[in-house]
Amino acid sequence: MAQNEDDDYEYRIKEGDHIVLKRGDVYKAVQIQRKKKVIFEKQWILLDNVVGHLYSTTFEIASGGTLQPKEDKETESSTDVKVAGTDNRNIVDDGKSQKLTRDDIETMKEQGLKNEEIIQQLIDNSSTFNNKTEYAQDKYIKKKKKKYENTVTVLKPTCRIIAMMYHGREPGKICHLRYDTLAQMLTLGNIHAGSKVLVFETCAGLVLGAVMERMGGYGSVIQMYPGGGPVRAGVECFGFPAHFHDMLHEFPICHVNALLAGTLDTGAKDPTAEEKHLNAAAEQEQIQPEAERQEGSPADERMETNTGGDAGQDREKLEREKRQEAKAQERKVKLEEKRRKLAAAAALLEGRNADGLVIASQFHPCSVLLGLIKFLSPSRPFVVFSQFKETLIECYTKLKEQGGTVNLMLTDTWLRHYQVLPDRTHPLLLMSGGGGYLLSGMTVATDHSEPPAEEPAPKRQKVKDSEG
Repeated sequence: MAQNEDDDYEYRIKEGDHIVLKRGDVYKAVQIQRKKKVIFEKQWILLDNVVGHLYSTTFEIASGGTLQPKEDKETESSTDVKVAGTDNRNIVDDGKSQKLTRDDIETMKEQGLKNEEIIQQLIDNSSTFNNKTEYAQDKYIKKKKKKYENTVTVLKPTCRIIAMMYHGREPGKICHLRYDTLAQMLTLGNIHAGSKVLVFETCAGLVLGAVMERMGGYGSVIQMYPGGGPVRAGVECFGFPAHFHDMLHEFPICHVNALLAGTLDTGAKDPTAEEKHLNAAAEQEQIQPEAERQEGSPADERMETNTGGDAGQDREKLEREKRQEAKAQERKVKLEEKRRKLAAAAALLEGRNADGLVIASQFHPCSVLLGLIKFLSPSRPFVVFSQFKETLIECYTKLKEQGGTVNLMLTDTWLRHYQVLPDRTHPLLLMSGGGGYLLSGMTVATDHSEPPAEEPAPKRQKVKDSEG
């Protein structure tokens, strides 16, 4: 038994792991912490008991929010229905077929009845259940299980699960990027271990996390970010090991033109947006104590002098100066760390030998694509995602005009789920309207030498007519 536990250690849930809770089609990413309550689907639950179990285990929510592993039961009394009707033409949905009221159901929950027992009570008290067809009865039971089953499944975070979680809850944060479109991006971008990939995205770090997962901690990922700093909320949901973050680099998109022109000075003291913010905060902290000292009235100052307040003021002044020095030192360390990261990323980009480019942004991708594609080696793939085809059409046209790319393709992604059941296989009625558009291609080396001058065409000689 101990040997089996050692073999599947990596598949077992451990304290501090990032997990995904699943109930039906609802997902939520959390981190396991002892004695910390997590709210999921309007319920408070404790995750202490999941530690040590295998991933994909289903738990029942007991009293107090504790989780207990669900026992596998073969007996499904609610589904073993013998009486069934031939059709549903005589069934009228008037809301009067169910004898149990909401108060009765809540009373049964308070009495501690299990979900299967509550569902069985609903079936027994339904006046139209036996008249329904077998298919309609199965559909009714499935609907009630989804509503009253108090279970949750613990999953290991993966690219597909995180993408489904974001797309189901907050699709606007990931530019409505669907998981099948994300899979095509990873394939068209040829993302693999040991490569050097450029990523520009505004999808809460989902695309960046997917690229890091595919590379497995080997290679280099350079995140090109807009604004004051990179956004990596989605990357944290994956729960990558520490060595995964060693291959991750960051570079501000505003410095790309300077790097291409060779005028970027990574050791310069020119403050970026984040440095300006830190400097403004420091100035505000210095102004605030002076304003506090000026607020005191002369009477208050005389009172403090008479009561020996000078010593207290001196101590407060010393403590304030120490805090300011500590904060200034902390700011200095942050700025030095940022300059060091900037220099490391610039060194990787200067070679212009990246192996792939992935762009998924809410901004217009044309200028970003034309700037970042210059860092790719010849015969390397790139892929651009956008919700709208018009922006990608403009990128397609510009790439055709300037040359240096081949195999340009503008594609639309389409996905539809199917229900596969005996005698009931058909497409689902509800589906995603659109998964966005992808522009992909391959870079090629361009010959910038002047083309040879064309020789003038030989003149046509006139034929003289002979006399005689």
